[in-house]
Amino acid sequence: MMKYLQKLGRSLMLPVAVLPAAAILMGIGYWIDPEGWGSGNALAAFLIKAGASIIDNIPILFAVGVALGMSKDKDGSAALSGLVAFLVVKTLLATGTVAMLQGVDPENVNAAFGKIENAFIGILSGIIASIMYNRFSHVQLPDALAFFSGKRLVPIMTSLAMLVVSAALFFIWPVVFTGLVSFGEAISKMGAVGAGLYGFFNRLLIPTGLHHALNAVFWFDTIGIDDIGKFRNGTGIKGITGMYQAGFFPIMMFGLPAAALAMYHTAKTKRKKQAASLMIAAAFASFFTGVTEPLEFAFMFLAPALYVVHAALTGLSLFIAATFHWTAGFAFSAGFVDFFLSLKIPLANQPYMLIVQGLVFALIYYFLFRFLIVKFNLKTPGREDDEDVEDEEINGVASTTTGNKFSGMAAKIFDGLGGDANVTSIDYCATRLRVEVKDMNAVDQKKIKDTGVPGINVVGPQSIQVIVGTSVQFVADEIEKIRK
Repeated sequence: MMKYLQKLGRSLMLPVAVLPAAAILMGIGYWIDPEGWGSGNALAAFLIKAGASIIDNIPILFAVGVALGMSKDKDGSAALSGLVAFLVVKTLLATGTVAMLQGVDPENVNAAFGKIENAFIGILSGIIASIMYNRFSHVQLPDALAFFSGKRLVPIMTSLAMLVVSAALFFIWPVVFTGLVSFGEAISKMGAVGAGLYGFFNRLLIPTGLHHALNAVFWFDTIGIDDIGKFRNGTGIKGITGMYQAGFFPIMMFGLPAAALAMYHTAKTKRKKQAASLMIAAAFASFFTGVTEPLEFAFMFLAPALYVVHAALTGLSLFIAATFHWTAGFAFSAGFVDFFLSLKIPLANQPYMLIVQGLVFALIYYFLFRFLIVKFNLKTPGREDDEDVEDEEINGVASTTTGNKFSGMAAKIFDGLGGDANVTSIDYCATRLRVEVKDMNAVDQKKIKDTGVPGINVVGPQSIQVIVGTSVQFVADEIEKIRK
């Protein structure tokens, strides 16, 4: 299980890497136009929308990235299947679709379905797509259906699998979501302790996307708390309103960047540069904008125990800030931009104490993370086992080549084409290999025909087509392995 989670964590690195830049663009845009969010400034609108094009589509990025990373040979058709998987769930469980299925008006649909597009669904879609790819990418159907064999079969099987998953989520998702809303209502009556519990579960539920259920209770007007709205509008109580936001500032501005530094310092020497590139960008995004996904998703699956520690420290931060009535608020997230802008809001109460608290938490995060990573050899970014990665790649290739009847045929065809010395590119369509060669005279057509292919078609001075039939993909795959 740990190896599987670590492989999942590595798969998330590709989509996670693009998030910091997007978050910074949004932060700059929000800084330029903090009130209108682009409605009052064209440059701010451009930057905010440019960043939002990535941040708002995190679930899609995760679906594609996980499907690609978890597939055995990192093929593009797996990534396509991840997108297909997510689109099936997104469409079937959208508020409008659920309204039709239930025969009610959209406004009467459970609010849970309005939050179905989240990182958890994206990751789940990617995992299922990768499973379908690993299982069906080399399946050969009967001749009548041979066109849909192999990699073409994967998106089809993924769609069918997601129909089943969507049917299950149709019943499960609203129950869990509603239960968390009720839980949030219960702990909202517990004062500073409730704020701490909210902070803990807010972070703990990030991987599942269900943190939105708690946010709806504390940040918005689900049960009358409306912490963000009242703080921004100045309609709350000084020292009380903002208590469900304030404790996030020390974590996002100081704690998580310090954790990033600890992960960089504990990375293997040969991977420090790679770890630094991600950690610096993600730490800055967390500090400046309060967008923490690049950092959190970088280690939550690689070292889940460490993520639980992070969730506990977040809860402690909210508890301390609420106990001493240090308050600040945000409209976007708990980064420096929102902290600076909230200083002029009358309901902010001793907000500079949050900086002092943040510096203390930075020390706690750094030394605690560093100790735990080294003590328990946690596989944070830059500390993954080289052997595990290599074994996965070797086993992935070996499993597709052992006993493959097309490997011999592919080797003979490639040799007949002149091998690496003569072949410049190979592609394929429904039935044919499309090959570009340097010298047509170096092609041994008899050797190619001896493999049993139906025919050969020379279409140009350097272009030749080998007619294989509906199993062309499998031959092309084997040739690509030879060329590697």
